[in-house]
Amino acid sequence: MRLLMLGGTEFVGRAITEGALARGWDVTVFHRGRHEPPQGVVSLHGDRTAEGGLKALEDGEWDAVVDTWSGAPFVVRNAARLLDGRVTRYAYISSRSVYRYPEPSGRGEEAEVVDGSPDDGDVDYAAAKRGGELAALDVYGDNALLVRAGLILGPYENIGRLPWWLTRMARGGDVLAPGPRDAGLQYIDVRDLATWTLDAVEHGLGGPYDLVSPPDHTTMEELLQACADVTGSRANLVWTAPEAILEAGIEPWTDLPVWLPPGEAYDTLHRGNVAKALSAGLRCRPVQETVADTWAWLRSIGGTAPQRPDRPVVGLPPEKEHEVLGSR
Repeated sequence: MRLLMLGGTEFVGRAITEGALARGWDVTVFHRGRHEPPQGVVSLHGDRTAEGGLKALEDGEWDAVVDTWSGAPFVVRNAARLLDGRVTRYAYISSRSVYRYPEPSGRGEEAEVVDGSPDDGDVDYAAAKRGGELAALDVYGDNALLVRAGLILGPYENIGRLPWWLTRMARGGDVLAPGPRDAGLQYIDVRDLATWTLDAVEHGLGGPYDLVSPPDHTTMEELLQACADVTGSRANLVWTAPEAILEAGIEPWTDLPVWLPPGEAYDTLHRGNVAKALSAGLRCRPVQETVADTWAWLRSIGGTAPQRPDRPVVGLPPEKEHEVLGSR
C-alpha cells in the first residue's frame, strides 16, 4: 500500500505512520518540518494553512491518505480537493465530540451530530471535526472513512493526561484518587487506533466508526494502580468521593485527567456504544500495557512529555491537592 500521511510526526499521526511502516507500506509524510518523522518515510514539507502550502502535494498518487487535522475545516477541504483522482481513499481522524451533547445512550454512530461546514474557518473543536468530516465526504463519498476517536492514551501523548498521572505517581506520597474507584473507563490506545485504521483502509471501509474501547475496559482504580505499579513509587491512593472533589473546586477532566464524576458527561465519554468498530475488528490491549509503554517512552525522553500549544495544560497543582487531602 502507498500511504500519504498528513501529519505523521506526533501522537496519533506518528503511531499510524509507524504502524504502516511496520507493515512494509510505502509512506509519504507531509508535515511542517517542526518535528522529525519516523525513519523510512518520504518527507514532504508544507504549511496547510498558508497560501500555496500544499504545493508539495501537487504531484503523486497514493492508495490512501490519513488526515488528523483538528483545526479549520477548509484545510481538510483544500487537501481533499487537491488529492481527488490521485488518492483512492480518504481516512479522516475525527472525534466522538461531533455528537450533540449529551449523546443518547446506546445510539453509537446513529446519534445526532453538531452542525458544521467544510468551508468553515476557526470554529470550536466539535464543529471543526464535523466540518472536516463533511470536507472528506464531499469529495470522497463512500470512500471516506471517518474515525471518531474517543479518549486517546499511549506513547507520544502530547495532551498530558496519562503522562501527568504517571509523573504524579512517581513523586509518591498521598495521591488524591477520584472516586468511584470502580467507575468504568473508555479510551483507545493510540497504537490500537492506528492498527484498526490501517486495517480499515486496507479493507476499504467507509463511513463513520466510533473508535474507543468497550465500556468498562478498565476502571479508575485499575488505571491509577497501574500507574503506581509501573513507576515503582510508594504512592498511597487516597480515594475521595466525587462530591468532595467538586466541592473543593477541582475541575474534572482537566485538573484530574481522564476522570469524570457520575452524570451526563461521564455517560457520554465512558458509556459509548462501540459495537460497530468491534464487529469491524477493533481489539484493545490491557490498560497495564498502555501504562507501562507510556512510562517507558516518557522516561526515554527525559520525563517531560511534549505539550500541544493549542491544548490547555492539565493536572492538579500540588498545593491544591495538599489542601484537599489535608481537609479530610
